[in-house]
Amino acid sequence: MEINLLILFLALLADRYFGDPEWLWERVPHPIVLFGKAIEFADKRFNTSSKSDEERRRDGFVVTLGLLVIAAVAGLVIHLALRTIPPFGELIEALIVAVFLAQKSLADHVSRVAVALREEGIVGARRAVSMIVGRDPETLDDAAVSRAAIESLAENTSDGIVAPAFWFALLGLPGLLAYKMLNTADSMIGHLNDRHRDFGRFAAKLDDVANWIPARLTGLLISGAAWIVHGYDAALRSFNVMMRDARLHRSPNAGWPEAAMAGAIEVALAGPRVYGGEVANEPMLNGAGRRDAGADNIEDALDIFGVATAALTGVVLVLFLFGLLL
Repeated sequence: MEINLLILFLALLADRYFGDPEWLWERVPHPIVLFGKAIEFADKRFNTSSKSDEERRRDGFVVTLGLLVIAAVAGLVIHLALRTIPPFGELIEALIVAVFLAQKSLADHVSRVAVALREEGIVGARRAVSMIVGRDPETLDDAAVSRAAIESLAENTSDGIVAPAFWFALLGLPGLLAYKMLNTADSMIGHLNDRHRDFGRFAAKLDDVANWIPARLTGLLISGAAWIVHGYDAALRSFNVMMRDARLHRSPNAGWPEAAMAGAIEVALAGPRVYGGEVANEPMLNGAGRRDAGADNIEDALDIFGVATAALTGVVLVLFLFGLLL
């Protein structure tokens, strides 16, 4: 496991400072795009309207499991091939892992929302936030745009950074690729609409399981980062809000990092929002916090995000060094 931790440490550093090279993904498809195409093909091929609900649930289970096995086997083959060329193999594997992390890209996307609010107003801000959230941007005012960006930052800290890092540290490249396939499947077919309610049920439930520990770790990282950025009182508030309000969220996992961030920056998050023209009435996280959020609050959340992800990198390094001493 020590070598996984070293590779992960290098990957976190590479992703933090270099992110996804746009010049590369303009020429070749990103692995997540390939995962998406595989899921889309399976959805069209096996999720047909002629099947009963029970058949859709069965086929969704088989398809999801098959895709995870394919991803894990691909990860194992790549891992074994790279082990034949040390130490370059480990460096290449670190670069591969970095591709599946999202520190810089997430920070850049959220930062653009704050910049757009300041320089372009609500029109530019809506356009920027539409790149990272699924809700209807035209229904959002300045405060709602800001809250949406902060919520996306908090939730994706777990899904896009902590969870991939967790599964790589635990199961190596097979675990990482399987997790990213599962997370992509959940985002594409794990919906409660007529088409995917049954076919995507297994993917959605398994994704909840896969993110259970990472989501709670993310909340703790955010609370710890609040201590460094704003002091003990902010950290305590963040932790208390997380423990009190996390379970109010419709997701069993997203509420943990979102509630922790809401307490850390003293902003009320979640609450009613519009998806596809339909209003989803949901409770607020940290309801006593301010609701008139703005660019300053987005930047505050980004500061906490930066410290939280740096802390994650530090923890990985400490665990690696501790492993060497055992």
